[in-house]
Amino acid sequence: MGRKGSSSSSSSTRVSSLVISMLATFASLYVAGRLWQESQTRVHLIKELDRVTGQGKSAISVDDTLKIIACREQKKTLAALEIQLSAARQEGFVSKTPRHTADTETKKRPLVVIGIMTSFGNKKKRDAVRQAWMGTGASLKKIETEKGVIARFVIGRSANKGDSMDKSIDSENSQSDDFVILDDVVEAPEEASKKVKLFFAYAAERWDAQFYAKAIDNIYVNIDALGSTLAAHLENPRAYIGCMKSGEVFSEPNQKWYEPEWWKFGDKKAYFRHAYGEMYVITHALASFVSINRDILHSYAHDDVSTGSWFMGLDVKHVDEGKLCCSAWSSEAICARV
Repeated sequence: MGRKGSSSSSSSTRVSSLVISMLATFASLYVAGRLWQESQTRVHLIKELDRVTGQGKSAISVDDTLKIIACREQKKTLAALEIQLSAARQEGFVSKTPRHTADTETKKRPLVVIGIMTSFGNKKKRDAVRQAWMGTGASLKKIETEKGVIARFVIGRSANKGDSMDKSIDSENSQSDDFVILDDVVEAPEEASKKVKLFFAYAAERWDAQFYAKAIDNIYVNIDALGSTLAAHLENPRAYIGCMKSGEVFSEPNQKWYEPEWWKFGDKKAYFRHAYGEMYVITHALASFVSINRDILHSYAHDDVSTGSWFMGLDVKHVDEGKLCCSAWSSEAICARV
């Protein structure tokens, strides 16, 4: 009788130990899985924030700044999580083979997105640009893939949406596929600043490029010269590059470059330093700043003045680049009037 009771007790003990071991294993698997998910999520979030903000140095909104601060605090615990995750791998609770996703192989980042401001009735100018340097169809795509240069015509909508002018642009775009059509902009001279602002906002959200450029539809652009010039500024996350100028603010309505808000520029009526409007370039961080703050950035009568004003209070490097003056053609010039 004594032997039978002892055998039963020993068997019960072994079963209990087995159950406890199984529960411990399942718990370890669960914890290891959670650690893996949390670490991967945080790594992805940190990388995305670094990308969008220019390695954490760009000028952004207060809300986004607070989010980044919170994320940096979370980053401090990432090292400890990775140590625990490594231990879990050694115990065999997590696969040592990395998971493959559609994002494993990233595409080459575009160098620059050029927005060519155009308007209704300028088809001949657009065709000249396509023939001279922008290309169409396969040649347009080749420039994008081989040189990292994306060029698009930028236009708003007619004040009478859906009219013949809108339909004409839609028809042209269906054949060329080289437009950015801004539905929230009325195509009119007084909307020029808003048009440029919304182009930068759209482009920053649509393409993850190093730079974004504004151009007009009656200049020739030397893509190779543009690429070599921009390559010299890849290490500066907040560069504003153009043919820098300042000058008189015109306060009389009958003057060509009349500025209705002339009184804001002081008693001497002189503009601050800004890039000439035919062509200028900003970095990804600055385009993201415009995108985030588009609703509160003020617009003046002229888009080049407006763009310069958006960066006045920021830690931005103003680059006076003579090759972007577009006044006369030379072998080293980036742009010239046609």
